Amino acid sequence: MLIHDLNLTTDRPTFVTHLECSLTGERYEADRLHGLSAAGKPLLVRYDLDGVRATLTKEALSSRPMDLWRWRELLPVRQTSNIVSLGENATPLIPLPRTAKRLGGAQLLAKDEGRLPTASFKARGLVMAVSMAKELGVTQVAMPTNGNAGAALAAYAAVAGMESVIFCPADTPEVNVREIAAQGARVYRVNGYIDDCGAIVGQGVKERGWFDFSTLKEPYRIEGKKTMGLELAEQLGWELPDAIFYPTGGGTGLIGMWKAFDELEKIGFIGSKRPKMFAVQAEGCAPMVRAFEQGVEFAERWEDAQTIAMGIRVPKAVGDFLILRAVRESGGAALAVSDAAIAAAVRDVARDDGLLLCPEGGATLAAYQRALDEGLIGRDERAVLFNCASGLKYPLEDQSRTLDRHAPIDFASL
Repeated sequence: MLIHDLNLTTDRPTFVTHLECSLTGERYEADRLHGLSAAGKPLLVRYDLDGVRATLTKEALSSRPMDLWRWRELLPVRQTSNIVSLGENATPLIPLPRTAKRLGGAQLLAKDEGRLPTASFKARGLVMAVSMAKELGVTQVAMPTNGNAGAALAAYAAVAGMESVIFCPADTPEVNVREIAAQGARVYRVNGYIDDCGAIVGQGVKERGWFDFSTLKEPYRIEGKKTMGLELAEQLGWELPDAIFYPTGGGTGLIGMWKAFDELEKIGFIGSKRPKMFAVQAEGCAPMVRAFEQGVEFAERWEDAQTIAMGIRVPKAVGDFLILRAVRESGGAALAVSDAAIAAAVRDVARDDGLLLCPEGGATLAAYQRALDEGLIGRDERAVLFNCASGLKYPLEDQSRTLDRHAPIDFASL
């Protein structure tokens, strides 16, 4: 037995009691295959948190390998044999001191999710969703994607022996499309947006019997993504930060972290303090920002969505009201930033602090700067940015120069 695999091989008690409609509260039976609720809204997994509190201690947790599966008591997979893993290790918190000083802030950290399998935080949600699909007997899955989610699904479906069919907008980054195909999925480029791809998946569910893995249309991606919040709390000594800036398309991670903080408080691991949650979008696709500013509960579809940050180019999110609820309850905000600000943030933090952000991660830094300048957070407050994927998955500007080794070299000019 390998010590680093103990979380993947050790049976632990499970505490799922039921599922619940996020809008109406209607209960659904656990251990059954579910999509959306009867109200057409996401289902949330509920646990016997008193049971978790009596079983799981901080000391026991600290003795386990540092991966996503150390949180088994707060995760839905019942049978250890159904875990599908590619090594989901905890991601580091990277200090950004020069960036913070330049912007007039104090404590700025980036949680670098690009260290996960398939180099993005989509691995957290998809490893949980695929493991649960395996447990519940699913053999064919389909999803729409802007790139990274499809890559994660293709990888985990390959490990689970499932057939996967993935649809992406035609302008999805080339590396993502090829990555999806390389991992065995059938991938199709579609002349439309991600919700247009979702409509094709929905029709395929009826025609072909695929299980729909669209964002929040099955209950378990939230449970995987919530581990970002569980992990963050532990990494900061069970004291949550003052603010979290999260790149928001479908918003699964923001919803999941807000759920995680509630669960952590109920099992006695943290107090009642919560960070201000900032849902970050691009100016060219900002349905949550518009809904937040209008004070409404649900967001209208954003037409003609355009941004260089493809991961947050989501014109319509099924979990819109859950995103807005978390933002408002936390005292945070939904903020939109320009593509120019995103590109500048990616460039500047790489030069200042050596971290290569993806465009969506760059959006969170641009939003942090806005929040400082507008007084939405204090300059001495501790903030965490989520860099959701490795910057190496995106085209980089060629800033190299050439040198002729046969000609005289002017070293003073180098």
